[in-house]
Amino acid sequence: MSSTSASAGDAAPQAVQKADAGAWLAVAAGTIGSFMATLDISIVNAALPTIQGEVGASGTEGTWISTAYLVSEIIMIPLTGWFVRTLGLRNFLVICAVMFTAFSVMCGLSTSLPMMIIGRIGQGFAGGALIPTALTIVATRLPPAQQTMGTALFGMTVIMGPVIGPLLGGWLTENVSWHYAFFLNVPVCIGLLALLLLGLQHEKAHWAGLLDADWLGIFGLTAGLGGLTVVLEEGQRERWFESEFILWLSGLAAVGFAALLLSQVFSREPVIQLKVLLNRSFGAVFFMMLAVGMILFGVMYMIPQFLAMVSGYNTEQSGYVLLLQGLPTVLLMPFMPKLLETVDVRILVIGGLLCFGIACFINMDLTSTSVGSSFVAGQLLQGVGLALAMMSLNQAAISSVPKELAGDASGLFNAARNLGGSIGLALISTFQDRRLTYHTQVLGSSTTANSPMGQDFLQQITGALHGSGGDAAMQAIGALARITQVQALVMTYNDLFWIFGVIVGCSIPLAFLLKPLPKGAHLAMH
Repeated sequence: MSSTSASAGDAAPQAVQKADAGAWLAVAAGTIGSFMATLDISIVNAALPTIQGEVGASGTEGTWISTAYLVSEIIMIPLTGWFVRTLGLRNFLVICAVMFTAFSVMCGLSTSLPMMIIGRIGQGFAGGALIPTALTIVATRLPPAQQTMGTALFGMTVIMGPVIGPLLGGWLTENVSWHYAFFLNVPVCIGLLALLLLGLQHEKAHWAGLLDADWLGIFGLTAGLGGLTVVLEEGQRERWFESEFILWLSGLAAVGFAALLLSQVFSREPVIQLKVLLNRSFGAVFFMMLAVGMILFGVMYMIPQFLAMVSGYNTEQSGYVLLLQGLPTVLLMPFMPKLLETVDVRILVIGGLLCFGIACFINMDLTSTSVGSSFVAGQLLQGVGLALAMMSLNQAAISSVPKELAGDASGLFNAARNLGGSIGLALISTFQDRRLTYHTQVLGSSTTANSPMGQDFLQQITGALHGSGGDAAMQAIGALARITQVQALVMTYNDLFWIFGVIVGCSIPLAFLLKPLPKGAHLAMH
């Protein structure tokens, strides 16, 4: 009799700890929202050359289509916690879903660059809120025993969005129309709204919070992160500090960060608590996340560029190569909760970063004949690194701060990923320009038309072109120049992969500053 009672007593708490259907609907909404937000960056980038032509933008002007989204998104991510506290979670997410849908339609209907940029700014603000709020839903709607399943779903979608985006964007551009890269969001957002209304309870908005808000901190975040992101995105094209535009934006960013620091001292409730960065463990996570963001966005930019300029791939073909990265991530993600409970988080982080570094060094052997298969090993290794590093760093970040600061830690964590991506792209544009010039000069000086090697090559090409019409000698010189340029470009990409490998290697010692996760504690991302 007592045994039966004990069994019933044990079963009761377990039944209470199971989430209901409404909770899982809310988790599905958060997961879909975060996937859509992360997907929208890469899917549009894949269609960018076509979009530029149709809205009448030059190559330089067209970069603002991507920059506008990144700037508004990185501003919104750390502000999300304050908006949720003020408006309520469901109210805020419904507003963001409606905004994302409306601005997506605006982008799809755009016929001019200003119209497109306004649409992308609106998309970025709405999309930037969907990523951290997905973690809030997992943490607040699921019981501890089921939060690991929710975090695995979230982790998979956040990683798979940037991986699937180039393939989907390339396919739509090549086979349908670039407009559907935006219109695709409409049915998804309608489903998202239905899930939000069914899965989340209505909360009363605290409109008074708008009056008592830390407006100094909000200005600081907006000016600091916005100015810095634009400087990183546009710096190389504007020749960095030779440009008054970059100097002005750098000053704006400096003023913004100064205002943010002042708000930490004078505001009763700062919009985001920067003191979490002084925590040894979280500070280490923040800087390692910068490195992960650089690799994630940097490598995903370099590989399609190489395949397009050297191998002649279109955006759809390059997308299939990038998709390889998602395979090990999908396979490993279901096992990550158990790994985090049984393996020291420092070991997992170091393992993930080592995979990133080795993947970069593997890609250093590129030649002018390299094609998609040359990136298979590196892409698979990077997928393993993403699964190990991203989820482990997130758990390490949350476990290192008090529960009341978890929202601030989540905002800074996600901002670090995006900021790292901007830094990585800035490094690529800067070093690509300079190393390409260097290698072109070195190769050009050793393969001039007067050098023995150059003369042999020109004679062979001239002989092959003889009788084809035109000036065979001039055609041969043009062929020599093109080959030199391609070889210089390949050597430049090899240099870039080496630089990124070194950056990851330098971040690995920071893993020893992490604290082990609490034994037996349920893991959750916030």
